[in-house]
Amino acid sequence: MTTKTRPLHRKSFKHNLRSHLRSQAFQRAADAPDLPATPFRFVWYFVSQFRWWYVAMVALEALHAICGIMLPFAIGEIMRGVTRASQHGAGIEAIWNPFILFACLSIGEVIFGKTSGLVMILLQPVLRQHVARNLYGYLQHHSHRYISNSFAGALAHRIGETSLGVARTLYSLIFDFMPVGIVMTVAIALLARVNSGLALFVGIWAFSFVSVSYWLASRSRPYELAASSARSETIGQIVDTVTNLSSVRLFARLGFERKYLRDRHVVELKDVRRANWYSERVKLFQFVAGAALKIGTLYYALTLWSQGKIEVADFVMASSIALLIISEAKNLSRRFLEFFEHIGNVSNGVYTIIQPHEIIDHDRPISHSITQGKIEFRDVNFSYSDDKKVFDHLSITIESGQRVGLVGLSGSGKSTFVNLVLRLFDPQSGQILIDGEEIRDISQESLHAQISLIPQDPSLFHRTLLENIRYGRLEATDQEVVEAARKANAHEFIQQIREGYDSMVGERGVKLSGGQRQRIAIARVILKDAPILILDEATSSLDSITERAIQDTLDKEMNGKTVIVVAHRLSTISHLDRILVFHHGKIVEDGSHTDLLALKGAYHRLWQMQAGGFLPENLSDENFANKAPNNGATNGFQIGAIASPTNHQSSVISELVQD
Repeated sequence: MTTKTRPLHRKSFKHNLRSHLRSQAFQRAADAPDLPATPFRFVWYFVSQFRWWYVAMVALEALHAICGIMLPFAIGEIMRGVTRASQHGAGIEAIWNPFILFACLSIGEVIFGKTSGLVMILLQPVLRQHVARNLYGYLQHHSHRYISNSFAGALAHRIGETSLGVARTLYSLIFDFMPVGIVMTVAIALLARVNSGLALFVGIWAFSFVSVSYWLASRSRPYELAASSARSETIGQIVDTVTNLSSVRLFARLGFERKYLRDRHVVELKDVRRANWYSERVKLFQFVAGAALKIGTLYYALTLWSQGKIEVADFVMASSIALLIISEAKNLSRRFLEFFEHIGNVSNGVYTIIQPHEIIDHDRPISHSITQGKIEFRDVNFSYSDDKKVFDHLSITIESGQRVGLVGLSGSGKSTFVNLVLRLFDPQSGQILIDGEEIRDISQESLHAQISLIPQDPSLFHRTLLENIRYGRLEATDQEVVEAARKANAHEFIQQIREGYDSMVGERGVKLSGGQRQRIAIARVILKDAPILILDEATSSLDSITERAIQDTLDKEMNGKTVIVVAHRLSTISHLDRILVFHHGKIVEDGSHTDLLALKGAYHRLWQMQAGGFLPENLSDENFANKAPNNGATNGFQIGAIASPTNHQSSVISELVQD
């Protein structure tokens, strides 16, 4: 069946992409941002990057607060003018100036308040995006170990919560705490003009109220941090379940997962309720203290008025100021609770994400150009944990342009070998070199740009097929993308999809079959055209006919490249130049397919037991590695010593055949 080739409607995408490539931000994208590791320094770091915006907001909000607190003073002066006019027969002139002052303050309060709010509206989304991008940039440089041990959903949620927490923390400082401080300071100064005793009473109350509220609210920080962490873990659990929803259905575990989520919610609910109950205790104190100020101020002012020490205008101003202070103070104490909730979110993200990077570049890493692809392991020692060593003084050389297969049972060290070449982990000691340069001295960006990997289970972005293939080389033209797809035997099935190359593939490529995903991954690597190629059962999900066609393509792509093939089916590597047989972290045999079969050793037994299929699940150490020569030379390659186990060492290895 023939299908019509659809045009690629990607002009806007190409324009945006090329503009992006030219931008300075893209040039700096590979660098990990140097972010502070404590919450308040983290917040200040971003304030300093938008300092003039915040200077403008602080000035505008300060003027807004001053205008607001001066309104009771203007009302008092109007009352004073009215009283004098009624008592002494003064005209409208007695209240005209206070009225103008009141009008100007009212207009100023609106103008300054709305202008500061407008600046905040313009800045806050930019700030949140800036925080999120920096956190994401820092997260990108975490090691394979860190990412593997974390919930992807929880990390994404923490980035969102942290960016929002920074924005809201700064909002609270500028629009809540600073105005209240100004209001209370000016209010006490105005009351001091009326009566020093009244000012002292309100001042002591304000200081005590703010101090106790802050102390109580600060004690809520651990509760808010626990609640924020619990929410992130719950979201991470939901994302993990949704990602694996097909497995949930196929194993008929819908009810089990609902119960699993319910149990997670029980833990979250406990932490959230603890935080909310503490919040209510703080609010109770605020209401009691506010009532005390209201009653005390009115009583004190009435007493002073009855004794003739203050006028009616002063009584009105003092009462208005007291009510305004109560309103602002109640708002402040509530904001203290919200402030520590926001800081809890920031702390949660900072302490989770901004940890020291395990794999780091030197201060001045080199951008090494791989021209030959010679790989050397020199006396390498590596372990994932202190109690189990994977490689013990491993030394091996893969010459430039060699095609090398790695075989062995699960856990023998094949994938670890590849991970070390990719520098997903660093060895505890020893050296790994490419073209004579130690890979620790090469920038990770430069190293990864020159090594291609086709994993056994490739993961795609939830983007179009065109974008996923072009990921191998961002500046590739549409024609180059199509040509790579043809070589990977993917063009035909892509054309059969309604939207063709513009089709979205779903999260991790779930809309495609396993074989289709693998072909897209192969096309992406063909487009990248790196000098070192690593394949981890790259054709395991393909049918025999497609596999043969793609294998021919890969054989052509291997020309002039150093190739490492991790194999579970020995038939896929029998044509390679060299085969390394791994066993318990050691290379027990090294040679070509023909030479290793002639040894009648470990590889020979694997070949016989596999019979063209996959490696056996059960194989004893004795059957795996005996009757082979201790050392020798085959086709120029050094053959490592092969252990000769005693009878009591012939325990059966029952492992799933995967690495």
